[in-house]
Amino acid sequence: MTQIPQNTPSSAKLRTDAVSIGYDRTVISSDLSVEIPEGSFTVIVGPNACGKSTLLRSLARLITPSEGTVLLDGADISKLGTKELARRLGLLPQTSIAPDGIRVADLVARGRYPHQGLFTRWSEADERAVAGALAATKTTELSERLVEELSGGQRQRVWVAMVLAQDTGALLLDEPTTYLDIAHQIDVLELFRELNEGGQTLVAVLHDLNHAARYATHVIAMKDGAVRASGTPAEVITEELVEDVFSLPCRVITDPVTGSPLVIPLGRAAVVEAPAEAATSGSTTGSGIAA
Repeated sequence: MTQIPQNTPSSAKLRTDAVSIGYDRTVISSDLSVEIPEGSFTVIVGPNACGKSTLLRSLARLITPSEGTVLLDGADISKLGTKELARRLGLLPQTSIAPDGIRVADLVARGRYPHQGLFTRWSEADERAVAGALAATKTTELSERLVEELSGGQRQRVWVAMVLAQDTGALLLDEPTTYLDIAHQIDVLELFRELNEGGQTLVAVLHDLNHAARYATHVIAMKDGAVRASGTPAEVITEELVEDVFSLPCRVITDPVTGSPLVIPLGRAAVVEAPAEAATSGSTTGSGIAA
């Protein structure tokens, strides 16, 4: 395929410098260098088992690279204290389980743990952070309810509120729309866009290319543990890239609502019209079916 250029952002909030990452003795990515622009909503896309979540987990220091360095604001995250890192970087994992019988307000308050010391008392700053996180996620009216009583979409907003209460400069979101119906997916993604427009740097792993195209400001496309392309949605989400990375023939058109790329899969049932001469020559050849 034609070489797809990779843009190098001028200012990086997070960066991997030639890292090799994986699990046990299995290397998923080697010599991987990625930059997350300051103030961006970066979405990582790619097929299953391509290394998306592994990359995100390395950015969160849940995985230690066997080689290379992960940098946050220019600092090696391996040298940051646990609480210091948690004050600067928030993580929303794929699945989160709340303790039985916990209220929404109490769960969100746990996001203030990195700001608490051994002898530090709950402060007005803590109260403001929790109230602000509840307001930003539109969950204030749920604050006295038990988390276990909430719908899936409501619970996801509460988990986001807890991460927001950490008051960090960057948020990592590992498949945040998984298990949500389409309405709740859009609801949560709209929330992330609002946070990004307010100056928050976000990095999310998403499976839906059209969600990535609509909500991201920066896209990283991965395959086989390597970055195939990075840049704006318009630069990355092309027919050529989608077929190369996902083995999916498609058409990419302009979204009539947002102007962003819109991926239309062709699939096995896509019908290609027969040549005009075949129709007029009495040929018995029928219409072709695109693979």
